[in-house]
Amino acid sequence: KRRGSKIPKPVQFPLVAILSLSLSALGYSLTYQWTKGVLAAHAKVLDSWDEVFILTGWRVFELGLGWFGNYDSYDLAALNLLSHGPPLYLLSAFYATPQSALLLTLAIETAATYLPFRLLRPLSTAHNDPSHAPNAELLTDRPIALLTTLLAGAIYTVTLFAAYKTYLPKFLVVYFDKLPSVTAAYESTYISILPVTLTLGFAATVFIFTPVAATEEKKPAAFDPATASLKETVWWNVWGWDDNLKVAIKRTATLMLVTGVNTALQTAFTVQGAETTGALAWASVWVMAAAVTGLGLGLVG
Repeated sequence: KRRGSKIPKPVQFPLVAILSLSLSALGYSLTYQWTKGVLAAHAKVLDSWDEVFILTGWRVFELGLGWFGNYDSYDLAALNLLSHGPPLYLLSAFYATPQSALLLTLAIETAATYLPFRLLRPLSTAHNDPSHAPNAELLTDRPIALLTTLLAGAIYTVTLFAAYKTYLPKFLVVYFDKLPSVTAAYESTYISILPVTLTLGFAATVFIFTPVAATEEKKPAAFDPATASLKETVWWNVWGWDDNLKVAIKRTATLMLVTGVNTALQTAFTVQGAETTGALAWASVWVMAAAVTGLGLGLVG
């Protein structure tokens, strides 16, 4: 069982948000010449305070989803990687941005979400001591962890590769005005994108498979269609799933939302020459990958 923080509850989330934004700002200040300074070559200057407020507000909303969704620091780190990876991969694949700058940027963003949650919220049993969590035999089995990572990575690989071979190159050419080249869309192979997709697959396993597998099955509430009201019948048909499937649905929906919105906003607001339509097309790839991955891991878990 988690032991709660001694800090008063009304103060905890505001403190998480302040710590996260402060850590992010501090990280970029200390590493400017290796991060923002490098990314500036293809960065779009924010035109108004409205755009700053939108990006900041979305960041706080992300943190709120995690906090009030009862996620721990591992969950947030995985979700952050899954949602910030796609716009950074865009810069790597099509703008030839040095990978060292992108990896350092991702590390700063991940640390800025991980550390506040780690300080103010204990790890779940599934992450802290999986041998004592429900279905411990699944959570502690390394071959299963490897196979689920490979499954999720394969889904991301196929989804991205399919997008490259169908609609994505057209959107890249038409809606990314300053794009140096679309060569990566035509020359990428399954092997060349594996480092990215396997990393995302591992994060998806942490975010979706682990909590699904660690969900303790409870006896469902009795339901008698003969005496149930129309509202109760509709609710039972819509949400009368097993507990682990409910967790899978909630986590997948969260991943799709956060990945889609964050990728679209970061691409449209921070990548030079990126139009809204192009940003949405790029985000759609990762939303589809998240949906299919959630389905696959939910069924396995």
